[in-house]
Amino acid sequence: MSAPEHPALVPGRWFDGQSSKARPVVVSLRPTPQGPSLVLHPLSQPGAEPVVFTWKQVGWPEAWNERKPQPRVVVDLRDHGSVEIDAVAEWRAALAAAGERPGIAQRMQTRWPVLLGVTAAAVIGLTLFYRYGTPWAATQLTRFVPISWETSVAENVLQQMDNGTLKPSKLPKERQDQLKARFDALVQQTPPGLQRYSGYRPPLSLEFRSGMGANAFALPGGKIVMTDGIVKAAADKGLDDNALVGVLAHEVGHVVQRHTTRMVVQQGVLNMGLGLALGDVSGIVSTGASLLTGLAYSRSHEREADCYAIAVMRHAALPTAPMGQLLLAIAREEAQKKDQGKGPTAAASAPSSGASTPDAVRQRKVAQEIGSHPVWSLLSSHPDTVERATELERGQAPHCAKN
Repeated sequence: MSAPEHPALVPGRWFDGQSSKARPVVVSLRPTPQGPSLVLHPLSQPGAEPVVFTWKQVGWPEAWNERKPQPRVVVDLRDHGSVEIDAVAEWRAALAAAGERPGIAQRMQTRWPVLLGVTAAAVIGLTLFYRYGTPWAATQLTRFVPISWETSVAENVLQQMDNGTLKPSKLPKERQDQLKARFDALVQQTPPGLQRYSGYRPPLSLEFRSGMGANAFALPGGKIVMTDGIVKAAADKGLDDNALVGVLAHEVGHVVQRHTTRMVVQQGVLNMGLGLALGDVSGIVSTGASLLTGLAYSRSHEREADCYAIAVMRHAALPTAPMGQLLLAIAREEAQKKDQGKGPTAAASAPSSGASTPDAVRQRKVAQEIGSHPVWSLLSSHPDTVERATELERGQAPHCAKN
């Protein structure tokens, strides 16, 4: 915008910081490429040179309410004091004529539609960052985490568990050696094309513990722990060792996909992003968000590990059905233990609806038996047990083709 021939003059009082007495001045604004400059014309000294302040030398006051403007404007001149202006309307008009345009912060303060629009954009941005940005960033950053860090973490975690929950295995050595031989054979037959991180070759090892019930879990860096309880559960259900080998293949999937490390990095990325976006309140929000991240993202990790197990077992010409049957049996038993002493669940008494194919009827029946609940299925660290078990029994899953 070109400068007007006669810029508007606005009366004001200049407190220059050298005297407690105000000096009467008139203020004019001149447009510049960087923004308006402010010029003071002292009235107490006729003929004195005007004092010019550039855009960056002025602390420009913001408008808080366009309908109810403040009765007085105070312009901060940094080291040169301040100027008070009573003619607020003339001041705002002079600013507009000089090419001043309110920033996004001021528009948010004075216009509700802008505030709502920016808030909605921020919410959408944070949601996309949470849903897609953090997993992608964590996957990339995990490439730079050394195996030595993972193995150190795994040793510390296992030592703490050995001092608490876990106990030495009571399985006979012959039985342990038998399962370790199956595990080693499975690892040797793993096709290299399943590796997410090229060149990542952690030393995979299998250990046995008791004291945790039917379970198996993977630690970063290659250490996998199988409990006596899951070995006993497979035997009690009449399932052969292919069920346990399938479970081990699943846990190997967690290791080679570096799920634990990705979770640690992912939560760090999320906390950093929320800290930048939310400032001082990020500590409270990020704590809850990190918890939800751990629960929600483990769903995709479990499915990735399932797909890895299906591919490895298929490559080794081993069935996955026993693994699915074992997973379902353990889930049903855990649910029955939780439901002991309770009345009939709402799921069990609800009328059936939807598809009536044999598979759908079977899934609904089993879901009712294990106490399926919308919140549980959303937040569980091992989600959709019935669906996952069915896919494992079939040896295929639609989502695996996308991974």
